[in-house]
Amino acid sequence: MRTAWALAAFLALTAIGLPAGAAAAPTLKIGDAGGYVYDLQHRLDQLGLYAGPQDGRFGPGTEQAVRRFQAAHGLAVDGIVGPRTWARLYGVTFTAREIDLMARMVAAEAGGEPFAGQVAVAAVILNRVRHPAFPSTVAGVLFEPRAFESVANGYFFRVTPTASAYRAVYAALRGDDPTHGALYFYNPAQTTSAWMRSRPVTVRIGTHLFAL
Repeated sequence: MRTAWALAAFLALTAIGLPAGAAAAPTLKIGDAGGYVYDLQHRLDQLGLYAGPQDGRFGPGTEQAVRRFQAAHGLAVDGIVGPRTWARLYGVTFTAREIDLMARMVAAEAGGEPFAGQVAVAAVILNRVRHPAFPSTVAGVLFEPRAFESVANGYFFRVTPTASAYRAVYAALRGDDPTHGALYFYNPAQTTSAWMRSRPVTVRIGTHLFAL
């Protein structure tokens, strides 16, 4: 009960100020400004296409990043963020809140692991989001019952995401998956689950085994 209450309160607090979905996003072009431009810049940065300030101002650097994204995804290369560009961008990126959630989980589950082990945990989260056997959202994956020990024992809600955890999430978002597609991870010195131990192991990184 305490964990459920903490989860509800945590999600309520972190849901404030989020942009709506791609269908509600306005068409953006150079000269525009505001929260949607910030969201655009944040998403382009995830993909390594934009390295400028995330200041909510649609300038030449943002336009060039949009053009690169459009070219890479077979869209009309016009530098204008319309419905098709938004839809594709939302399909391959995550919100700032989702990044924060993933970084928090990396810190909770792998804070003492080497950087590769932190990237690996982030990759497992993304692999689950993309796998039909798991929820299709970051929050759905992280808060699925009994999915992560740090949620069950409450540590997830107390930990502060580190800079290393954020870097690990961004590395995974840009395609780094040292787990080779793993969907699970566990510490063999602590896990007693026969089912978990029966999963095919793909790699060991730090104290964790990663498995399918």
